[in-house]
Amino acid sequence: MSATNDFQQFESLEDEQLPIAKHKLHNWTHFAGIYAAEHVAATEFVIGATFVALGATTKDILLGLLIGNILAVLSWTFITSPIAVDTRLSLYTYLNKIAGDSMTKLYNWANVIIFTVISAAMITVSATAVRFAFNIPPQLNWYPTNSWFVLIVLIVGSVVVSIAIYGFKAVSEFAGICAPWLFVMFTCGAFVLLPALSLEVLGKPLPNGWADFISLGDQSIWTGVNSDGEAGIGLTEVIGFAWAANTITHFGLIDMALFRFSKKKIYGLTTSTGMMFGHYVAWISAGIMGAGAAVIIGKSIVELDPGDVAYYALGWSGFVIVIVAGWTTAVANLYRAGLAAQAIFKNHSRKKTTIAVGLVTMVVACFPFVFSQILPLLTYAGLLVVPVGAIVFSEHQIFPRIGYTRYWLHYRQLTVSTPAIASWALGLVFGFGLNALNVMSFFYLFIPTWIFTIVVYTFLAGRYGAKRKYPEAEEKERIRNINISKFQEQKAEGERIIIKDTSLFTKLLRGIALLVLLITVVLACNVLFGSEDAEMYTQNREVFYKYAFICTVIYFVTAYWALKRGKIKNT
Repeated sequence: MSATNDFQQFESLEDEQLPIAKHKLHNWTHFAGIYAAEHVAATEFVIGATFVALGATTKDILLGLLIGNILAVLSWTFITSPIAVDTRLSLYTYLNKIAGDSMTKLYNWANVIIFTVISAAMITVSATAVRFAFNIPPQLNWYPTNSWFVLIVLIVGSVVVSIAIYGFKAVSEFAGICAPWLFVMFTCGAFVLLPALSLEVLGKPLPNGWADFISLGDQSIWTGVNSDGEAGIGLTEVIGFAWAANTITHFGLIDMALFRFSKKKIYGLTTSTGMMFGHYVAWISAGIMGAGAAVIIGKSIVELDPGDVAYYALGWSGFVIVIVAGWTTAVANLYRAGLAAQAIFKNHSRKKTTIAVGLVTMVVACFPFVFSQILPLLTYAGLLVVPVGAIVFSEHQIFPRIGYTRYWLHYRQLTVSTPAIASWALGLVFGFGLNALNVMSFFYLFIPTWIFTIVVYTFLAGRYGAKRKYPEAEEKERIRNINISKFQEQKAEGERIIIKDTSLFTKLLRGIALLVLLITVVLACNVLFGSEDAEMYTQNREVFYKYAFICTVIYFVTAYWALKRGKIKNT
């Protein structure tokens, strides 16, 4: 087949079905922004309260979350990122190549459902904050009971869909704006409410040292006693919780969809912005904010919703943080859902499939039950996809090392992979069987399930053709990949070049955005360190509420303006 004919073949394919072109790769800052924004989400308020309800101790939280989140970062770095950078393919496209249409469609449908519900839950959370601001009654049933709430959900959801349809670039730009502000506000929230907690427990606005802080945490936040009054979870469970929270994206390899745009494999370490600042700092801050808000309101921390906690921690900026935190997570997950849907409906563009999935997501988001059940969903979704991640890991990383042929199913031109389907099914039986037998902590089930599936798939694939060599097919594949690169280079020549704007005014806008973030931190520090008694604390807190909201408005205006000015397209 001539290169010209190959080019015509590639023209008929959607870009998402081809390896990412070199000129579309991104530096580490893009991924740092995406993970920072996605993993500082409205659910962090819920997870912060969950650790309180589970009865962890302060020391276990501080150490366990650190270890667990480091393990998660390493999982992305050594499992997900290398395969994504090697292939430049999303998991959905790669899986179709090694497992055939039948399993791929089934798996993609599962991912469409999972990520649609996750996105819907985040939209619901954002809408809940707006509901709080406009005094709309809480939605306590599984169905909506107020037409205004439904309208708010649809408006909030339309913003999420409009961002997600523009693809990875729009997702990363949106995340890049939100991430710095989210970091600052979660930290400031803890600063603002820690004195309220300290006044209630220690009788003074600020712990005198580390020992005082541990004592404060043990007495009022992470007490070591769960919501049933029994001994709570320990260090091992906290580590497992933090590590397992994102198994769907690292061990499950879903984030190949993001890291295929990465210039280097080591960019997997950029997930630390989400894990160490997002999960680690945000979960700890959420616990402090929740306990502090509970003291002010006079309720238990587990009775509060994100709107309650955010308002008493940050004032009107609290409404903004719940909305934005919900948006950032919803956008990234809706992008993933659109990719999975496009892998099913190959004759339709990713934009069209994302719009279709987005409309369904908005409808689902109108039903509050999706948020209340988000944690069980994430837990079981992770165990559902880990065997598939193990199959891909086996094919890509293990097969070449033991003399097996990678892509053997593709070379044999088969459409159904019995080894892949059987391995996934057996992996699910094994994983959920261990859960039913209660032989180990649920948080760690993904590890033996992953290893078991690797062993089973490697054995079965060897029996079905992976041990053989396919020199002609491999050469044809090599030539095809060369032609794809040439096609993408040719296509890139006709695309517009983006030139960064380095004008003084753009630099000024960026400087103002950073300045108002710094002012916000200073105001929060004044609440934490400048409150000598309860009366002064209340005054300083009110000052923070007022000016932090002004700083929030200025930040988003200047940051977005700088983003738009920062790119000039050379036609």
